[in-house]
Amino acid sequence: MADGFAPLTFTAAIEAATQPIWEKVRRQVTPLEWRLQAPLIAAINDLKKQKNAVILAHNYMTPEIFHGVGDFVGDSLGLAREAARSDAAVIVQAGVHFMAETSKVLCPDKTVLIPDLRAGCSLASSITGADVRLIKQRYPGLPVITYVNTTADVKAETDICCTSANAVQVVEHAAREWGVDRVILIPDEFLARNVARQTPVGIIAWQGRCEVHERFNRADILELRQAYPNAEILAHPECPA
Repeated sequence: MADGFAPLTFTAAIEAATQPIWEKVRRQVTPLEWRLQAPLIAAINDLKKQKNAVILAHNYMTPEIFHGVGDFVGDSLGLAREAARSDAAVIVQAGVHFMAETSKVLCPDKTVLIPDLRAGCSLASSITGADVRLIKQRYPGLPVITYVNTTADVKAETDICCTSANAVQVVEHAAREWGVDRVILIPDEFLARNVARQTPVGIIAWQGRCEVHERFNRADILELRQAYPNAEILAHPECPA
């Protein structure tokens, strides 16, 4: 091939080399799909060794990426922390743009790559650094707490970052440290409202939302309960109340 790589064909050697991965994905990937994916997975894993690179695979990735080429898997912040701990010179972010930015913030000395610069997040794109500056002008003296799923531009205007898991604790800590009875929690409106129900601290929210979490509603859950009456239903804090 013109780019210097041999044709990607499904050989006995590739089949043997990728057999452990196939065992992980065989319930999600058909044998025919695997014959196309396995040679590419093997080539990517070989190239990572040559380039001293690692791939961060977010939980949202497809099985062949998550299990096939991901060196570290998990949520966005966890992946960025793994990038910082890694000895690799090159970090490839299998995720959206703000995740790659977070990885770069935590490991500025490494080369951070993202396969597609257009890979975006509706929540992250709902607010800009300029928006945060305007919010701070309107509510001077109040701490700005920003959900980690935001751009570096927004984080730069922030007092404290939080995750969905520790948002309540961070809100209450900030209120004590600043000596205030309310804080600004951005950008996810649903996260802010769900946090507000768990703390006496007043919450000033921004009307940002994740388009995926917004799709779920009460009727969907009731339908699931009828179909699976013994199932436990878990809801992310970014879901509507």
